[in-house]
Amino acid sequence: MPRERRREGYTGVYHVILRGINRQTIFEDDEDRLRLLETLERYKKVSKFRLFCYCLMDNHIHLLVQEKEESISKAIQRISASYVYWYNAKYDRVGHLFQGRYRRESVDTYKYFQSVLRYIHQNPLKAKIVSNVFDYRWTSIHEYINRPKLVDVHHVLRMFSSDSHKAIKTFIQFIQEPNDDICLDDDVNVKYSDDDVREFLTRIGIPNSSAIQQMNKDKRNIVLLQLKEIEGISIRQLARITGISKSVIDRIR
Repeated sequence: MPRERRREGYTGVYHVILRGINRQTIFEDDEDRLRLLETLERYKKVSKFRLFCYCLMDNHIHLLVQEKEESISKAIQRISASYVYWYNAKYDRVGHLFQGRYRRESVDTYKYFQSVLRYIHQNPLKAKIVSNVFDYRWTSIHEYINRPKLVDVHHVLRMFSSDSHKAIKTFIQFIQEPNDDICLDDDVNVKYSDDDVREFLTRIGIPNSSAIQQMNKDKRNIVLLQLKEIEGISIRQLARITGISKSVIDRIR
């Protein structure tokens, strides 16, 4: 559920961010990170998307992907649901892990594609986690330098040169360049539209306001509490969409 209505890209290429709910940690250790990469690899085969780069930070994920046979929305839904199921089982927890729905922006030009590619790989550098982009283990940059396993590197390297050795050398230079790239960022104020909230309700089996009003009170309150805990959804907005009074929603804890 994003902050604004999405503009569908004609290239099918998107910069995607999944963020931990309330910015909480989504990777406690390397086993978790490896699990996410394994999940990406599994559903890449199922959904047939192309993956051009990734970066796993402690509380969010960056992906540069191109949808093919299946929509990127469905692919990300598969990936996040699978990882959350595993994560919750491992840490004996229940509930959401990611902040609402993933965020994305369309990447429709070669120039912007390269900017996003560099931006994602430089994320740990700009966060001051490392002093060199090659020092961070959990980005796809190593697949460009060594043997690729998960990432479709050849499409990207051809942007730099038709000669593979020259392409890698140029890529390495480009990816380290200081820059003022401005891309979709994790550090934003999120505000969800009414349509986004309705879409969330539909996904959990509540097609309209009448359905939630007719629910058992305890079950209804569980749903409303989940929505209240999502940053960017207001009590006023929930009252407007569900038809349940603000005072009732406000008392739910």
